[in-house]
Amino acid sequence: MSIETTRTETTQIHNIGYRNYDGPRLGRAYARRSLFSQSLRGAYGLGRSAKSKVLPMILFAVMCVPAAIIVAVAVATKMKDLPLDYTRYAIFTQALIGLYLAAQAPQSVSRDLRFKTVPLYFSRPIERVDYVLAKFGAMAGALFILTASPLVILYIGSLLAKMDFADQSKGFGQGLVSVALLSLLFGGIGLVMAALTPRRGFGVAAVIATLVISYGAVTTLQGIAYGTDNIDAIKWMGLFSPITLIDGVQTAFLGATSSFPAGAGPSAGLGALYLLVVLALILGSYAVLMRRYRKVGL
Repeated sequence: MSIETTRTETTQIHNIGYRNYDGPRLGRAYARRSLFSQSLRGAYGLGRSAKSKVLPMILFAVMCVPAAIIVAVAVATKMKDLPLDYTRYAIFTQALIGLYLAAQAPQSVSRDLRFKTVPLYFSRPIERVDYVLAKFGAMAGALFILTASPLVILYIGSLLAKMDFADQSKGFGQGLVSVALLSLLFGGIGLVMAALTPRRGFGVAAVIATLVISYGAVTTLQGIAYGTDNIDAIKWMGLFSPITLIDGVQTAFLGATSSFPAGAGPSAGLGALYLLVVLALILGSYAVLMRRYRKVGL
């Protein structure tokens, strides 16, 4: 009896102040913006370990160095025009763009798949469409920063070299449109390849294989067609590789010089088909991602 009394007398209920949250509810839009910002920063290693910053920052620097050299030579020699068109820069540096995409697309989505954290995102106000839009937008935005920054350097350098303002502004604008389209196309393809597997290494290999094999096959067949004087076939073959698709669109509509053999870029009529294929791939990538995350988000 005394033991029970002692226990009763020493028992206390502590009010430690738990209260319901009564602040503002920021909702889906805020969550979507936060995920976009986090993913965009993560594509350059910001907010992550120092090791994670090394590769994207090196690739960014390597992308910009040729532009800086071109500007230095143009200013020193007082050139009247840049030796490399704005629309051609991404075509010449496609290997760096592909390497960046292969490294960062799996980083953006593979960890969420591997550690099964996607359902945790969807348990909050954010929904499947918000997740896909944020990841897609962040990857495309990161690629746009990578590809547009050298064009900004070229444009500033052309103005310092006192080149024609109207011509340089027009070329710069055309270049920005081209790399924006490239960023959406490559970003969508890269995320689809990376989202197919939770293993980052497999995602890297899938992205590289998709870009390299398609481009290698198309350029090889175009070379064969050129050797047999089948020029029309060269234009149609360009529909089967992401980088040649961008090349064809900017040749047809942005005044670019084609990188196809003999400069056999598509006309405006065939260029419309190139543009439709690019848009179909972008929208198709989005649809595939939505379907993929409907399954893994359960």
